[in-house]
Amino acid sequence: MLRPAAGFYTAVDSHCTFGSNDKALLVSLLPDLVHVRGEERLMQLVQMINDETGASRTAREIVLSHLLEVLFIEALRSSGGADATPGLLRGMADPQLAPILRRIHEDPARSISAESLAREAAMSRSTFYARFQNEVGVTPMEYVTGWRMALAKQLLRKNIAPAQAAQRVGYGSASAFSVAFSRHVGISPGAYARGDTTV
Repeated sequence: MLRPAAGFYTAVDSHCTFGSNDKALLVSLLPDLVHVRGEERLMQLVQMINDETGASRTAREIVLSHLLEVLFIEALRSSGGADATPGLLRGMADPQLAPILRRIHEDPARSISAESLAREAAMSRSTFYARFQNEVGVTPMEYVTGWRMALAKQLLRKNIAPAQAAQRVGYGSASAFSVAFSRHVGISPGAYARGDTTV
C-alpha cells in the first residue's frame, strides 16, 4: 500500500515475499532496518510510484510491482557500508570480502576452507574469520554451507539426483553430502527430493 504522508516526505508502505523455500537464508542476511535519506534515485522512484498509484493506466499493477522491487533493491544498495547491520550487504561493501563472497556464489563446487578463503583475501586466518563474522554475521564456513544447501535444495527440487547435486555443490561423496544436508535441513536429500515434508 502506498500513501502520501504529511510534511515534506512520502511514506512508502510495502512488503516483500520470497518465492523460495530458502527465504530464511536470505532474510537472515538482510538488515533489520533500512534508513535512507537524501538519495536522489530513491526519490525519483518514489515519485514514479506515486504517479503510477494515482493513475489508472494499463498494466498498473505490473508496473507498480516492478517499481517496488527496484525501490527495494535501491534502498538496500544505499544502506550498505559500515553503518549497516551485519549481513550480506555489509559483507559486499567490504573491498576484501566482496570478491570472496562472489567466488563462493559463483563456484560453490570448488574446494573451500576458511584457510583458503583467508589466503584469497590476503589476511591471516584469525583476522579473516573475525572480519567475516563481524561483517556478514556468520562464520565463513557457516555461510558456505548455507549457500551450498540452498543450491542443493534447488537442484533436488529440479529432480537432480542427490549424488549429482552433491558434486555440483562441492561434496566429494554422496554420503558426506547426505550427512551435511540432513544436519542442515533436517531430512535426507532423497526425502527432500521426494517432497516427504516441507522444509
